[in-house]
Amino acid sequence: MAASLSAYLRAYAVVNLVSVEQISLLEFIQALPSPTILISLGIKPYDGVVLLEINPPLAFPILEMLLGGSGKVSTKIERAITEIEQNILDGLLAIILNELRASWLAVTAMEFSIVGHETEPQLSQVIAPNEPVVAISIEVQIGEAVSGMMNLGIPSVVLKMLRQKFDHQGSPHKARATEAEQSRVLRLVKPSTMHLDVRLQGPTLSVETLLDLKDGDVITFDYPIERPVDLLVNGRRKYQGDVVLVGRKRALQIQKLWVPMTAPSAGAAPDSSGQALAAQSEG
Repeated sequence: MAASLSAYLRAYAVVNLVSVEQISLLEFIQALPSPTILISLGIKPYDGVVLLEINPPLAFPILEMLLGGSGKVSTKIERAITEIEQNILDGLLAIILNELRASWLAVTAMEFSIVGHETEPQLSQVIAPNEPVVAISIEVQIGEAVSGMMNLGIPSVVLKMLRQKFDHQGSPHKARATEAEQSRVLRLVKPSTMHLDVRLQGPTLSVETLLDLKDGDVITFDYPIERPVDLLVNGRRKYQGDVVLVGRKRALQIQKLWVPMTAPSAGAAPDSSGQALAAQSEG
């Protein structure tokens, strides 16, 4: 919309989404200025009416620009627009409706058309006052002097009718990567470097037990030779294997992929921490 308004008015335009909330139509109407420009929009092929409101502080400067002026309105205008001014604004409305249609194409094809105008929001009877609507507030800035609000009121029942289309839009089927794509990703990650660390994951002690140690206490850190050691890749346990000699250097011969064990249930045999405490007691 910003690009379309800039081209139409021949002035730099900025459009910002301010808020989206669900309120009753009565609350939506009460938040609008009076008088204002309130337009009822039909939404074919669906049943229902969407409300579009353009604040006077935005509409009258735009009228000034369309009639050849700079858009700088020196005084605050608090009156309803005339029929002639309404016809002049039809070009602006055509741009807004076209942008609405284009925005909704991602969900469903929807044609917006003008079915009514109103200047007093309280007189609008197209929707029941207690019906919930999704209120969308949009700020429009044109140049340095013009700034105002546009508001959309979409009945919640309309969005509920389109719920299945939203669900389909939000959860597309994940495409399976092709062999060429997998090869490309592998080629990109091949130059990456990783830190490998082999550790003897022995028993553990609590801080309380550690503070109670005295001269002469013996702590055993037995690690059976048949137990495999862990290989950590970037700090994460990944493989298990045996330490071997390769020439004059030590190496790890990988035996299997490390599989994390589930946490023991209540009453299960003690883990390495329990073994450590028992070994210390015996010492």
